[in-house]
Amino acid sequence: MSIVISSIKNYRSSAQKVRGLTRLIKGLSVEKALDNLIYSKQKAAGMLRKLLESAIANAENNNGYDIDELKVNNLIVDEGVTLKRFRARAKGRGTRILKRTCHVKIELLNQETE
Repeated sequence: MSIVISSIKNYRSSAQKVRGLTRLIKGLSVEKALDNLIYSKQKAAGMLRKLLESAIANAENNNGYDIDELKVNNLIVDEGVTLKRFRARAKGRGTRILKRTCHVKIELLNQETE
């Protein structure tokens, strides 16, 4: 058994929103995980689908693994850099707007049948 890793950094969504999607696909086979992400309505599902497809391509082209034997082993979502902006408010004041980002790392496990 071996692991293939793919990651994306500074994705413009909060880590909390992306973590909700990771529960849908963790521990599933690659085929079922892709199906779950394709039919999900959340914005981050498109990014996770592309990241999963990238990890599958890495496993197939770089390591020569069979796609049918791949399984989503782990998904790690960490907070990234937060962009700080200001919005004008009444009486010359301003309030802070936090535009959050996250780093996502996916690990695929190759289960070889012997």
